[in-house]
Amino acid sequence: MTKADIVSDIVEETGLERVEALKAVEAFMTTIKSSLAKGQNVYLRGFGSFIVKERAEKTGRNISKNTAIIIPAHNIPSFKPAKTFVEDVKSNVKVN
Repeated sequence: MTKADIVSDIVEETGLERVEALKAVEAFMTTIKSSLAKGQNVYLRGFGSFIVKERAEKTGRNISKNTAIIIPAHNIPSFKPAKTFVEDVKSNVKVN
């Protein structure tokens, strides 16, 4: 499913104009991105949590040069689905 598919589904369900639905989806995504960039987690009850995970500094390898490199500590966005979200997906997904 793409962003365009999501917008189409919102238009069908709500009767909003396509442009307005697109603005709403864009605003939602922008709000989540900016919150995570500020280090604030986003909690959506019944859906899940968008959280910032901290990765510790670690040693990696540059395979082409066969040297060790230091990968600095950094933050990475993550999504943790709600328990009801997981249960709904488990019980309704059909494998092709």
